[in-house]
Amino acid sequence: MEKIRTRYAPSPTGKMHVGNLRTALYEFLVAKHAGGDFMLRIEDTDQERFVEGAIDIINRTLEETGLYHDEGPDKDGGVGPYVQSERVKTGIYMKYAKELIEKGEAYYCFCDKERLDSLKTAVSEDGKTITVYDKHCLGLSKEEVEKNLAEGKPFVIRQNIPNEGTTTFRDELYGDITVENSELDDMILIKSDGYPTYNFANVVDDHTMNITHVVRGNEYISSSPKYQRLYDAFGWKSPVYIHLPLITDENHKKLSKRSGHSSFEDLIEQGFISEAVVNYIALLGWSPEDNREIFSLDELIKEFDYHRISKSPAVFDIQKLRWMNGEYLKAMDDDRFFEMAKPYLEKSLPDGKFDLKKVAAKVKTRIEIFPDIEEQVDFLRQVPEYSTELYVNKKNKIDAAGSLGVLEDVLPILEAQDDYSNDALYAKLLEYAESKGYKNGYVMWPLRIALSGKLMTPAGATEILELLGKEESVSRIKAAIEKLK
Repeated sequence: MEKIRTRYAPSPTGKMHVGNLRTALYEFLVAKHAGGDFMLRIEDTDQERFVEGAIDIINRTLEETGLYHDEGPDKDGGVGPYVQSERVKTGIYMKYAKELIEKGEAYYCFCDKERLDSLKTAVSEDGKTITVYDKHCLGLSKEEVEKNLAEGKPFVIRQNIPNEGTTTFRDELYGDITVENSELDDMILIKSDGYPTYNFANVVDDHTMNITHVVRGNEYISSSPKYQRLYDAFGWKSPVYIHLPLITDENHKKLSKRSGHSSFEDLIEQGFISEAVVNYIALLGWSPEDNREIFSLDELIKEFDYHRISKSPAVFDIQKLRWMNGEYLKAMDDDRFFEMAKPYLEKSLPDGKFDLKKVAAKVKTRIEIFPDIEEQVDFLRQVPEYSTELYVNKKNKIDAAGSLGVLEDVLPILEAQDDYSNDALYAKLLEYAESKGYKNGYVMWPLRIALSGKLMTPAGATEILELLGKEESVSRIKAAIEKLK
């Protein structure tokens, strides 16, 4: 069996969209699951859309997600260059375009903008207006073509698609797809600037780089018959096609930049971690045999079977991603968690009063993304305004009056206490509760409310006492007593 070779071939046009990252991930998994090679190829033939720094974003994203390539601009595997603009200089695209002209599968087109504008138009599936070319220049004699070329007349090279018959290509998920040739336009292969179009360069590069499997979004299904005709015209074996379902937002509309979480960079900036993002994106269109949801990248490589990719649109659910991210944070090594949480802790607690490592340990299991830290620890900086109704708790069978009594009792105990470690404080308050015949919750509930002013906190009463220290704790309890009175 031939070795599986896949490629991720992004255009350097900005941030890496979630859909592009999924394509890269699936290409990587298809190759690695079968012990094959994963290649990075930069498709920069559309110079108008080129964004400075975008190649750095691509490299950085692949590195951060662990999608290491076996071949690419920085790792020559013998089929380079791996950047299309560099491949243009080798003359490879023009060479193959001229080969198609010799076979009658392509032709020179010298039509100017004015003539093209006069042709009839059609609307494509994505709503764009496209010009339907009328094959005018196909009828030029060899002498007319040579004369135009000798005079330096601008030209493009077009694919020659017959008006009759059908073209069939096969997709691994959708099966055989047949289209009427009359529905296919004579697409441009070489543009007037000498650069190949995306579609033509794709076919030439995939063949000459020995790519066996092509994974891409199903928006390319409509272009695939044209690709197939090129493979057939050259007499080349076409790769295995795997077209992926659309990714939509919660409203079943195509995931767009306006969603605020359409790119990998957006998600990282919002406090998600790369492992969780990769895990979640893997499940946008693919599912394992069981109902498992948490996978490391190595586990995905082992489990991934592209035959289990769905044809139905995948919904990007930000709440589901938040949950998954939280699971990753819970399982994270404590030291790594602290290093990642530290900037958020320093921003939330800037005055240096607190042991941030202890605070990090308290919030670790309470947050889903790092910015959640602010809401979890804001009470340490200052007690918020709160209602005395918080002191009423049916489970602990305590009301505002009972809470006032507890706080008045424990205040002198805590004022006399020098050891403000959690264990020492817990033992002292347990001793008080037993002496009064109270359950632990009856004592700890009002104390935690007094210290935090919040119904939910990342730590218990004695843990908060330890974090705040004696002076601040006593001050807050005194203020709570006055509030209750």
